[in-house]
Amino acid sequence: MSNFKKILTLSVVSVFLTSALAPVSWGWQWPWSRKKQNQLTLQGSTTVLPIAQSCAEEFMKAHPEANISVRGGGSGVGIAALIDGTVDIANASRAMKTKELKKARAKGVNPVAHVVAKDAIAVVVHPENPVNGLTKSQLKAIYTGAINRWSEVGGTSGVIVVVSRDVNSGTFEVFNKLALDKQRVRPDALMQASNKAVATIVASTKGAIGYVGLGYLSKKVKPIAIDEVMPSVETAKSGTYPLARPLYMYTNGEPKGLAKEFIDFVLSPKGQKIVKARGFVPVK
Repeated sequence: MSNFKKILTLSVVSVFLTSALAPVSWGWQWPWSRKKQNQLTLQGSTTVLPIAQSCAEEFMKAHPEANISVRGGGSGVGIAALIDGTVDIANASRAMKTKELKKARAKGVNPVAHVVAKDAIAVVVHPENPVNGLTKSQLKAIYTGAINRWSEVGGTSGVIVVVSRDVNSGTFEVFNKLALDKQRVRPDALMQASNKAVATIVASTKGAIGYVGLGYLSKKVKPIAIDEVMPSVETAKSGTYPLARPLYMYTNGEPKGLAKEFIDFVLSPKGQKIVKARGFVPVK
């Protein structure tokens, strides 16, 4: 073969390979690029967890190409993951702290909050406990160690077993602010990593008191009134319950692509119907 033919052949092969391997302008993408675009990871609040899980399940039924992973761990864990860039959406039962926002911006992350529901932090006791309500002052005294026995708040004799969320929890942060005026929880409190764990201990311990999101109420625990107001969808919506709070999903900047589609779904009539079905308060 002549040198001219060799050069011509190599040129044709080079052009062919370049054309075949290069992404083209009408939307061709590498398979792994398409796969990444169809994946979404959420992490954080165990209060928001049932909303996120149920919405993800329904969303994937309508979009079978989507792969949405939802994990708990607590609001602080989810927010830290968003700042580190390891998740697409952070679920949080509290607003981000100033120090978290500063850390995010230092890393070039711009957290945007999306309020997806409202909730009430329900104070719960064992179903056989005769106490039906506490004042905020009594609740604070119990959790800070000033009150130790149920007889001090109108109950029968017996030591109060205090159950609380751990410090990574957004529920803990809000409860600490609204109920305890940011005072320390008593050192003998049983600190738990999830709403479910709190509910489980209270359900099995006659002298226990704990707090959970509305979505975790069941016949196994007894919600009590705070300042004569019971925790419910109605009192959370009206703002009359003293321990009500919004629930968030945070993104890095305004959401795009699959993240936007998912948050739009959560805020849609169908998504808000799921919010209500899980025991929380719709925002739309």
